[in-house]
Amino acid sequence: MSTATLDRPAPVARPRKGRARKVGWLLGSLVLLAAVAVAGIAVGARYIPPAQVLHVLLHHEPASEDWIVVHHARIPRTLLGIAVGVALGLSGALMQALTRNPLADPGLLGVNGGAAAAVAGATALLDLRTFGSYVWFALAGAGIAAVLVHLLGGSGRASSTPARLALAGTAVTAVLTAFVNGLILLDPLTLNRFRFWQVGTLAGVDAGVVRQVLPFLVVGTVLALALARPLNAMALGDEAGHALGANPVRTRALGVLAVTLLCGAATAAVGPIAFVGLAVPHLARYVCGPDQRWVLALSAVFAPVLLLGSDVLGRVLLHPGELQAGVVTAFLGAPLFIALVRGRRIAQL
Repeated sequence: MSTATLDRPAPVARPRKGRARKVGWLLGSLVLLAAVAVAGIAVGARYIPPAQVLHVLLHHEPASEDWIVVHHARIPRTLLGIAVGVALGLSGALMQALTRNPLADPGLLGVNGGAAAAVAGATALLDLRTFGSYVWFALAGAGIAAVLVHLLGGSGRASSTPARLALAGTAVTAVLTAFVNGLILLDPLTLNRFRFWQVGTLAGVDAGVVRQVLPFLVVGTVLALALARPLNAMALGDEAGHALGANPVRTRALGVLAVTLLCGAATAAVGPIAFVGLAVPHLARYVCGPDQRWVLALSAVFAPVLLLGSDVLGRVLLHPGELQAGVVTAFLGAPLFIALVRGRRIAQL
């Protein structure tokens, strides 16, 4: 055998194979999302066959009962479910990457609780009832809660650990939950407005809410996806990340802004949804590895599949009534997260 043969590098096939696998997962999950979206339009108290759904989508028949149900109720509900799912998946993946905490999610670190407390306060004290009037309170509450948890958890210090951040988030969430419960117990009117929103639901939305929430979610989504490369660099540590061209301070600031926009707007629109932001990024990393470009992309697709699937399942289980999506995601997300933890040890991020 010649020296030239020995020196010749072996063909690199594994990276291509790995990339094809990731692309396959992404395309497959997009197909599944489309199927779940169609089911979300067809299934409900009034079942509409897929052929009739297609007919209603292609023909303008405002006098038809099916047309009214599809265009005024189920399409806005489905679109909002996709948008909120993307927001929760991206914010969970982003928080886990920024804090290097595998237990980070909008609910565990107090972000959802901050938004919920702000909405409850705005509803009870200022009598604000529409999304456009209290969304700014939700954004402010989410941002303040995120900063407070990081301060209490010692983020940025050598003593900071995932456990400390989780404990700080649990403590802040407990205080915010007590505040919300106190408000709704003292004001029965606030209780009536707040009780269905508090469990997390996609029901009762209209196209106006979708139009109002989309700008916040689009800006947050663009920011989150733009941070994928800096987050990959910072995974090696702040010093190594800076040497590779990332600015840790700017990356964290933009990350907090993205999480605040995504979680605040999503929570204001549908209420706090549990486990989606926690479980979905772990599933994405299980599929594609630690590359944040793929983790964020897959989380943005897996999460709306889980949320919309939960919403459709809730309509089927209690037909002709329905079980709220936030309750179903808790039942589905918790076992999924436990299975991921038991099947594969969660690495430190």
